Parts: sequence; structure tokens; C-alpha cells
Amino acid sequence: MAQTITANELKTKGVTILNDETAGGTEVIITVRGKNKFVVLPIEKYNYLRECELEAAFLESKRDIKEGKFLKESVEKHIKRITRG
Repeated sequence: MAQTITANELKTKGVTILNDETAGGTEVIITVRGKNKFVVLPIEKYNYLRECELEAAFLESKRDIKEGKFLKESVEKHIKRITRG
């Protein structure tokens, strides 16, 4: 379960509070004026989530290729197509 700290606690206690609260590998939610605003998580957890995101994108790309949902064009045509507005 994510821990919640206020922006004021972070301001007064500094990075130490983040080290303490993320020590168990959990994320910390930082609130600003009572509203959830930011999430801090250990770099290992961030890297894992990033890998999951990249794997999902890779699988989606493979599916699109299999289903013929892609364009084959020159770099010049690609740039022109995506910058038309």
C-alpha cells in the first residue's frame, strides 16, 4: 500500500522521508493542498514498470505488423506526412 506524505513534510524533512517511506519498495504519494499530486517510487520499481511498458508497445507493434497495420515509406515521405498538421 502506498504511503502518503504532504508536500510540507517533504519540504521540512527532505529526501530522508522519501528514503524511509520507500525502503520497503513501495511508492509514496505526495499531496499538495490535500490532493494527490506526485508519486515517488524506488528506481528498481520504475525500471520494472518501464520494461513492462516497452514490452507492451513491442507486442502491440508485432500485432500491427501481423495485421498489416503499418506503412512502408521513405524517411522524407514519413516526415512530410507527420508534419502536415
